[in-house]
Amino acid sequence: MKLKSIDLVLIALMTALLIVLSLVAPIPIGVIPVPVTLQLLGVMLVGLILGPLRAALVVLLYVSMALVGIPVLPGGRAGLAVLTGPTGGFLLGMIPGASVVGWLGYQSEAVKWRARSSGGQIARGVLAGVAGGVVVVYALGVPWMIWVTGLTPIKAMVAVAIFIPIDIVKAVIASVLAYQVKRSINV
Repeated sequence: MKLKSIDLVLIALMTALLIVLSLVAPIPIGVIPVPVTLQLLGVMLVGLILGPLRAALVVLLYVSMALVGIPVLPGGRAGLAVLTGPTGGFLLGMIPGASVVGWLGYQSEAVKWRARSSGGQIARGVLAGVAGGVVVVYALGVPWMIWVTGLTPIKAMVAVAIFIPIDIVKAVIASVLAYQVKRSINV
């Protein structure tokens, strides 16, 4: 797919939105090294609005910015140390996660936002957000966290279990917002 000027503008705008959502102060939860942030909400929103390729490019640009030291991660963090730490797998998992959200959103007709039945479209968006934003990101993030921290798989699963309902709520919010954006403008 050849990117047009409008694609580059949308990628830049959605990268800025992802950065803004990421810079909202992280909320630490208990004894686990992964805080609650709005990053995943941004990833789901980007996927639902832009589709698989452009969404993956947004998150790749975002992670690349963090890698070279631009403080775009929660708490203004950046650098190789953050990407190789306990949250690194979650950050890297957001790249394919955004693509999966975008692909499922488009495949499930979740992008037909102008149709009359908003409930079904929002539900499809939630499912796309959960599949890509939760399942894919966790599938890469949890093993990485186990490897870096030395947690047992059971302890790691228990540690991240608190995030699942929070991330499902993020999927609902992302789907509702994406529905409104898609109804308002042709992206």
